[in-house]
Amino acid sequence: MHMKDCTRLDELGVFGFGRAEPVIYAALVTEDPLLLIGASGTGKTYLLNSLSETLGLEHRHYNASLISFDDLVGFPYPDQENGGVRFLETPATVWGAESVLIDEISRCKPEHQNRLFSLVHERRVQGIALPRLRYRWAAMNPCSGDQSGVEDYAGSEPLDPALADRFALFVQAQDWSALGEAERLKIADPGGEGRIAADGGTLRDHVEAWRTAFQQKSASCPESIIGYATTAVTALNGAGIRISPRRARLLTRSLLAATIVAGRAEESLFRAVLEASLPHQTWGAAPNAEAVAAAHRLAWDAIAPGRQRWLNLFVAERALPRKLAILLDAGDSPDAGSQAVSELLAAETRERAAAFAFAAYPAAVLGRLPIGAESVNDLGKIAIPVLSVDGEMSWQEPHSQNGTRHPDADRFARVLAGLDEGSGRKARARQFFDWCLVERLSTPDPVALEDEIEGCVALLKERGLA
Repeated sequence: MHMKDCTRLDELGVFGFGRAEPVIYAALVTEDPLLLIGASGTGKTYLLNSLSETLGLEHRHYNASLISFDDLVGFPYPDQENGGVRFLETPATVWGAESVLIDEISRCKPEHQNRLFSLVHERRVQGIALPRLRYRWAAMNPCSGDQSGVEDYAGSEPLDPALADRFALFVQAQDWSALGEAERLKIADPGGEGRIAADGGTLRDHVEAWRTAFQQKSASCPESIIGYATTAVTALNGAGIRISPRRARLLTRSLLAATIVAGRAEESLFRAVLEASLPHQTWGAAPNAEAVAAAHRLAWDAIAPGRQRWLNLFVAERALPRKLAILLDAGDSPDAGSQAVSELLAAETRERAAAFAFAAYPAAVLGRLPIGAESVNDLGKIAIPVLSVDGEMSWQEPHSQNGTRHPDADRFARVLAGLDEGSGRKARARQFFDWCLVERLSTPDPVALEDEIEGCVALLKERGLA
């Protein structure tokens, strides 16, 4: 089944999710938790309840803002035979459920969120496993304070980041203004009601076939998918959009499932899955769209034929010691190594480029880095002025004061005061900060930058390269 055929939700009477169908199907294949986010009346609940009916699942639908935990587990009573506690089951209790929808999860009381945590993450409640439970779904309105329209979801609080991180995919339900004309006509047509589970089991059969393929391929996931996920997560973290290691694996699983559903790996599909894998909107902090687009581009290029993947990893990595480690471990030719260094020097701020050159140049000039002569010269042009700093510091004093110190001198002095004299680290730091003062570079975080210089030097020493 190809993406062009992914219109099965229309057959169920569910409209407005056409662009998200591959992502929704991927969640059905992986059976990882799925969360829908959107304004009221956008069909979130209808979609998930329709899916459960279409797939023939034993389903439970809970409204998190109203439910008490006893509704979920049933009335507890002593287990006379085995000791402990048993629960009186009712048709509404979670025992025996194959799919669970936690509606209005962002309106849930904090104590209930903690209890739902194990349900979403571990398929457990009260420490008891739910072996039949396959699907854990939730829905929520956008967080309060994140709305500019007429509706104010004052009761929709930001989701706890730890709970949000347990959901693999986040689908944004489209409001009226974002729908196409064809979708609007279908939604407005009252004849579309009551079409739940009208596909004769076709979707259920597809999901089972996709899941079988997913389980077979998971053991040997294509390197391109792992490479995309690794590069994208590295780039996002480097851009300040934190992605947990757990989510890196969830992203890989979702990408693998989506390619099975779509029948091929295509760029728009990878980007859609990446964007749907970011949990930040659940706590009202939508990630920078340009940074996400750049991370996707870098990751997609990393798996495209031609450019070497390690080079993309090098570019995506933020930390200078880690960049140096990638260069040393993966740099397979002087030309590629020189390209990596060239991109670093062009992309970094002047002080960060100087920090890298200052730390790496002594090893580079001895021929111990996998880079060409031209790149050694480029590092030298930046590093030599730092190594032989000689100049004057100047700054402007306010009219009302005289005899002041350079405004950055005290900041740098506080960093130097915390360093040990004996290892050479303090001398290196003093030299670098003196160069910053002469060049009038106000390093935003001198502690972190000095730590990165030391990390590069330590790595080179550890490997006998400096």
